[in-house]
Amino acid sequence: MREIVLDTETTGFEPESGDRIVEIGAVELYNHMPTGRTFHKYINPQRAMPEAAFAVHGLGDDFLRNKPLFAEIAQEFLDFVLDAKLVIHNAAFDMKFLNAELGWLKLPHLPWEQAIDTLAIARQKFPGSPASLDALCRRFQIDNSARTLHGALLDSEILAEVYLELIGGRQPDFALSSTSSTRSSDMTEPDVWRPHPRPTPLAPRLTESEAAAHQAFVARMGEAALWRKSS
Repeated sequence: MREIVLDTETTGFEPESGDRIVEIGAVELYNHMPTGRTFHKYINPQRAMPEAAFAVHGLGDDFLRNKPLFAEIAQEFLDFVLDAKLVIHNAAFDMKFLNAELGWLKLPHLPWEQAIDTLAIARQKFPGSPASLDALCRRFQIDNSARTLHGALLDSEILAEVYLELIGGRQPDFALSSTSSTRSSDMTEPDVWRPHPRPTPLAPRLTESEAAAHQAFVARMGEAALWRKSS
């Protein structure tokens, strides 16, 4: 299964009001593992950068002036994405901008059902808790110290780690599929990007009293208990 973890930076909030995409970053996953393939483009928005947007991502007029227009990278982007699921934090925002840009060029829209919204997953999994990318990095102890400003490729790499945690860890399918095994054996290049281990392990969720209660429960089951055979 191929997935693309994606992020954009823009000049504002509403493409219909003249806001444009200024950066796209994307990371390819195959069976929930990074392949090392990425897509990253800065884009000339053909308009001045508002101060509020510049404060978020630091991409100014001088830097973007000689960058390609969206029209020049649109087909390359579509060829990279193809029909893969798009993993996006607050997918409605990015999909709105991407489809607006594609629509202006009379290119096919990305179907809404192609997107997986990690913001919605986080809110469902942790109701009432902060669900921003930074908040999820703190929850999962993912190092995001390099994220002083928003950047599409860096945010995509961080989101890839967050996404894997949200769906059950770095190998949610436990590598049981033959396709995954074959793909993993091919990924021997030294420059393949992979999520880094956490600098510190997650704190145990099992309390001492719960561990003691489990041991007592197993003891009552006798010597034939499966837990004794697997330990």
